[in-house]
Order: sequence, then C-alpha cells, then structure tokens
Amino acid sequence: MADLLIELFSEEIPARMQKRAAEDLKSLVTNGLVEAGLTYASAGAFATPRRLALSIEGLLDASPTTVEERKGPRVDAPEKALEGFLRGAGVTKDELEIRDEKKGQIYFAKITKPGRPAAEIVAEVLEATVRNFPWPKSMRWGAGSLKWVRPLHSIVCLMTREDGAEVVPLDIDGITSGNTVWGHRFMSSGSFKVTSFDDYATKLKQNFVVLDGAERADHIWHDATNQAFAQGLEVVEDKGLLAEVAGLVEWPVVLLGEIGADFLDLPPEVLQTSMKEHQKFFSVRNPKTGRIEKFVTVANRETKDNGATILAGNQKVLSARLSDAKFFWENDVRTVERDGMEAMSAPLANVTFHNKLGSQAARIARIATLAEEIAPIVGADSAEAGVAAKVAKADLSSEMVYEFPELQGIMGRYYAQKAGLSDAVADACRDHYSPLGPSDDVPTEAVSVAVALADKLDTLTGFWAIDEKPTGSKDPFALRRAALGVIRLLITNDVRLHLDRFIDSQLVLHKIAEADENDGIIDTLKEILDEIAEHGVFGAAFDAIADKLSDAQKDAVKQAAGNVPDTSEDLLSFFHDRLKVFLKDEGIRHDVIDACLAMEGNDDITLLVKRARALQAMLDTEDGTNLIQGFKRANNILSQAEEKDCVEYSFGPDLKFAEVAEEKALFAALDAAEEAIKPAMKAEDFTSAMSAMAAMRPEVDAFFEAVQVNADNDIVRRNRLNLLGRIRDICLSVADLTRIES
Repeated sequence: MADLLIELFSEEIPARMQKRAAEDLKSLVTNGLVEAGLTYASAGAFATPRRLALSIEGLLDASPTTVEERKGPRVDAPEKALEGFLRGAGVTKDELEIRDEKKGQIYFAKITKPGRPAAEIVAEVLEATVRNFPWPKSMRWGAGSLKWVRPLHSIVCLMTREDGAEVVPLDIDGITSGNTVWGHRFMSSGSFKVTSFDDYATKLKQNFVVLDGAERADHIWHDATNQAFAQGLEVVEDKGLLAEVAGLVEWPVVLLGEIGADFLDLPPEVLQTSMKEHQKFFSVRNPKTGRIEKFVTVANRETKDNGATILAGNQKVLSARLSDAKFFWENDVRTVERDGMEAMSAPLANVTFHNKLGSQAARIARIATLAEEIAPIVGADSAEAGVAAKVAKADLSSEMVYEFPELQGIMGRYYAQKAGLSDAVADACRDHYSPLGPSDDVPTEAVSVAVALADKLDTLTGFWAIDEKPTGSKDPFALRRAALGVIRLLITNDVRLHLDRFIDSQLVLHKIAEADENDGIIDTLKEILDEIAEHGVFGAAFDAIADKLSDAQKDAVKQAAGNVPDTSEDLLSFFHDRLKVFLKDEGIRHDVIDACLAMEGNDDITLLVKRARALQAMLDTEDGTNLIQGFKRANNILSQAEEKDCVEYSFGPDLKFAEVAEEKALFAALDAAEEAIKPAMKAEDFTSAMSAMAAMRPEVDAFFEAVQVNADNDIVRRNRLNLLGRIRDICLSVADLTRIES
C-alpha cells in the first residue's frame, strides 16, 4: 500500500473556481485509478489561490492481474468472423478453447491482462487529468499546447510507502514532476522538498500557506468577530463573501478599518454592497443603532507595521468608492423630496420590459390595477395598494440602483420614506420582489402581499400571453420562481383567492394592449374585463355580453382573445405542477394532490393545500390506508357491474333489503359519515371530513368479509351495488380517491 500526493502549482486561480476545481481533481484522478484497477482507502482534495492538491491514502502498489473469458463464434462460422474475433481478443487460434453448447460447438478465449505498477498508472491518469481538466475558462502560454486556468509552474507527484518516498516520473509540455513545493509568494523563504502529505501540509504552514480552505475561512471569521466584539461591534455575516475571501489568500491576516465619518449616514445596505462588490470587505455594524461603522479586510501577508499601510491604502480607495455612492444617494433623495416618486419613475416609460410586453411603465400600470383588485382579498386598502404598486419600481431609474442593481427594492423603501409616503407603501417597495426563492422570507403585511402577488401574476400571465414559457431546464425569466412565490404568498398568508379570475383578467389586459385602437375591439374587451370581476372567468364573462354583440363583433373577440381560456388553463396547470414540487418536501404525494385537483375550486391554492394536507394525514393512518383499499374494491366491483348491466348504481340502497348484521352496520356507518362530512365540507373543515370518512373503515372491511355483493337474488344484488355506490359517492365528495395509487 502507498499514499499519493499530487500538487498542481500555478499562478492565482480565481476564487470562484477553486472549490469545483478541487472536486474535479479528486473525481478525475480517483475514477481513473479505479478504472485501471487501483483501489484506495480515502482521498481528500484542497485548493488555495496558487495550488490544487490531492491526497490519496491506501493506494494499491499495482493493479491486479485479470483474466477475462470471451465467447466467440461457432466452430463452423465463416473464417472472417473467426479472424475478427481473434483480432478483438488479441489471441491466436491455438489459444482458443472449444466447448459444447446448445447451439453447437463454440470458441472461447481467455484473455489475461497482467497487472501494472501503480506509478505507471498514476502518471497516465494524472497526465490525462491535467490535459483535459474542465476549467470554465483556460489559457495557453509560451510555446506549449497545454491549457490551464493560469500558467502552470510545477507538478508534485509523490508516492510514499513505509520504506520511503518516490517521485512518479511525469512530463507534461516540459513541466516535470518532482517533490519540490513553493510556499507563500512573499513570506516564504523559497522552495522546499516534501516526503508525504503530512510533511507537505506541515511545511506549507511553516512557509505561511494554510492548505485547507475551511481552515482559512474559520480563521478569518474568528479573528474578524473577535476584533469587532472588542469594540462593541459585530460583523455582518456573509457566507458567500467569506468563501470568496478565503479563496483570495493563502495566509489570511484580518484587519479592522475605519469608514469616513462623511459616509456613516448612508443606508447600511449601500455601505455593505459597495464594500462587498468593490473591495471584498466585510461590514461591521453597531448592534445598538444598526449603522455600518467599520469594515474588515483580509490581507495576504503580515507586515512590520501590523497592516497599517495596507489599511491606509484600503481606506483611501474605499473613500473614493463611497464618495460615488454618496453622490448617487444625495441626487436620488433630492429628486424624490422635490418632485416625489412619480418623477423618479417617469423615465420608465422609455424603458422596455420586453419587446412583446411593452414598457416598464405599461407593466406598472397593469400591476397597479391588479393590486387594487387583490387588496380587499388580502385585507389591504385598495388605494394604498395602488399607490404602492405605482411607485414600487421607481428606484429602477435611480442612480443608486443603476450602479448597484442588487439594491432594487431596498432603495425604493428609503426613497418612498423620503418622499413622505406611508410605511406600508415603503415596505411594499422593498418586499414586493419577495419571496425570491424557496428559503426567502414571505411578506406578511397586507399592502406588500397585494403588490407582490400582482407583480408575479402579471409577469406570469404576460409571458404566457406571448408563449414564452419555461422549457426543460431553461427558464430565462424565472417564471418557476414567480409561480412558487405566488404559492408561498397565498399559503403563508392564508389568502383565499381564485386564480382563474385574475389570470383571465390579466390575459385580457394583455390582449387590450396588443389590439389596434382602430379595429373597434378594445371597448368590447374592456366590457369583458368588467364582467370577469363578476363572473370569474373569461367564458362566462363573454356569455354575459354575447347578446349585445353582433356576429362580426363575436368573431372579432374570438380572433383577438379566443385563446384566453386555453392559455389560462395551461398557466393554472403550471401552478399545480409547482405546487406538487413545493408540497413534496412536506411529504405530500403527487397522487394526493391529483386527487384534490380533481375537486371543485382547484384554482384556490390555499383551499387545495388544506385539502391535500388533510388527505395525506388520513392516508398516513392505518384506517385511512385500509379505507382506500375498501373504496377501490367497491369502485372496481361497481365499475364492472355498471358496464355489464348498462346502468348506474346510484339510486340509494334500502335498509329493508339488508340480510346480515354487517350489511346493516354499514348502513349506519354511512349515515353517520354523511351526517358528519356534509357540514364539515361546507365549512371547509377537511380534517374532520377525512376523519369521518376514515371512521367507516371497520364497517367497510366487515361488509366485504361477510357479504357477497353479487348475490343470486337480483333485488339483494342491486341493493348491495347501490350500497357500494353510496360508499363511492361519500368518498368522492371529499376527494377523487380514484387517483390515489395503491
């Protein structure tokens, strides 16, 4: 057994590529070794800005000798077939063995592949790995053909055994392998030789290189938080920035710096974003005031003045950056204080949202109309929701958001406050983009919920209207995220909202925007839009005004907006698919959701989820599982009998024809269940309804154990089939259990 050490030493590797590169090095080398017959005990990969390293323990000294038996053609096969087999197997005819089988005498060849030394295999695998390494971007340098992310300087390839270490011979475009390692670019005394991975890691640290990225990150965070705590401050946590900074340094030195007093009154998000994006600084805030007051930077070396010169340079550059941010902030504030948020949003009339969906201003107008309609449903004031929707995206034209797009919404809240708008409107400016993902917080303030729902519904209906839907793994407009956002907003806030109505109305709005002002159809579409608010869907709204329309007008409507019902149904189906994915994490099965989708009101997401959760909870019980089997048995018997008799058994069974106690007990159980289920369903108390249904299980089981449904007496048979029909009707009143898988 041997241990293997590999180091690929180069110029600085971008921080964003280091983790993936270490994983790729590990998988490519270990997979190549295993495919060649070399197994190992464990492997670990590491990355610093200047090196990728791999340690493999317990590697076989040589690959085993293998014997492969290969079946050939029949003895009487054509000569060319035999020649092809001999070439493929690499043997002669004299080495073949003839065996008797069912199809006659068959040639067999035994192919022996002798084992190979580990060093020979390692050299082949490592060269193939280096030459074919999957860097996102790579470069060539000098006269060679080798590509690497940055110029590759040296390769360490060392096998260590109990009796010593040996360098695995390797030459890649003039770069020969060895056991020489280089330490820190500035602080190390130079190169040094290593004999094993432990020796390598130890000597690297002695030469000011921390090999493990996790160790570098822990050191940075520990030192930063300690220095901040000593001054009564705290470091703003940012795991992404921490990982990036740990990939920029081999010997992290944490320095705490000052922010100029002129910039301390800037919004904390502005300071944090500017320092992170431009300087890779951590923000340090005062926990009592929430203000960002200092910063943490991480140097790559120790200095005699303990970083004073480094800090001075960083603070000078930071001041220049923050001067720009302050200028943007003051200009934006001056605009909204003088002219209001409307003045800031005015330029959006000249900004295209999508070439088929018009400008940002047109989109904002649609969102405002929709937010006003949704507001009463979520408990918000319609006028306030409308105002919030009209100004929510005003900050898109601000100088600050132009410089830092990630601050959209956040800056909108500050500007709304400066313009004297209410806190509810200001919060809606910030929160209407949320939730941005499955773990993002969901807005709960009524005005924010109304605007967030309107924003996402308009986005979805707009792209469905122009047939720009997600396909496969492609979703350039984040429509899956928007649909999940609508679902989470509705469920978290327990909002009862019929999506059909609002989808149809927004689709009609898009049709109005597309229509030619001179063709006379716009007024009719607006009438339909008004009717949708009362009748709920496009079809019913069209029927309500159909008598007032001429045949030509009807044809014009069908031509302009006839696909609205199909588009609406397709978008609703998309919501249902997203809901299945969302509820999967709760343990709710897809067939349970399908059973609930088949019921009335499936465009009410909150109602749908309540029903699905109650049904899943019932199925998780023994009574629920057994009842489903009883229902399926009853439904199968009924379906066969109805097909055979050409009649529907749903006319109500009569207790006087019941012959056995179990049959009579089932009548009583059905009466009790129906009495409990009807009011529970009316009150949308699905848990009680499911419990009442599951309570029938003992009587249903006993009935099937004791009773022959297809009795010889026709009257008794029909009565029992009608009894099964009653079981089916009661169960189907709660959910479509035919869709539940066994």
